[in-house]
Amino acid sequence: MKPRVILIAAVSADGFISREQGVPWDLTADRAFFRRLTAGKCLLLGRRTFDEMLGWFRDHKPLVLTRRPLAAPWEDVAVASAQAAVERAAVVGEAELWVCGGASVYAAALPLASEVILTRVAQDLGDGVAFPKLDEADWDCVRVEAGCDEAQGLNWEWQWYERCQA
Repeated sequence: MKPRVILIAAVSADGFISREQGVPWDLTADRAFFRRLTAGKCLLLGRRTFDEMLGWFRDHKPLVLTRRPLAAPWEDVAVASAQAAVERAAVVGEAELWVCGGASVYAAALPLASEVILTRVAQDLGDGVAFPKLDEADWDCVRVEAGCDEAQGLNWEWQWYERCQA
């Protein structure tokens, strides 16, 4: 059975996921939200995102979309495409494949996705690496939860999107 493909990302109010390297926020509640949703799950990441998140993988099962081989002990987690990641997850019986970035991985996986979960951070970055645009004709926002990180003075919303049924 094919796993559900779910994109999860923190995105600025003007649509960017990062500026230069890494996510520009460290929102405690959002980090806990991410860990709770993805605990024990199969993750699809680009190589740079994988390298940035190396300390995060406790019970996660990462797959890395890359053209170059990975060093031990990660050499078995490389995949050549988003479709190959879906197929690999299906072979091992995963019900879900969580796509965690970067931008090119989000773009490659978006056509395969049934859900998108965004943390919309109420801050403009002005430029950087953009999250792919969600076509309103294809996606319904089914739930929104607002929050605030008082330590950083940032408001945010968790937004859940489901692909529209044809």
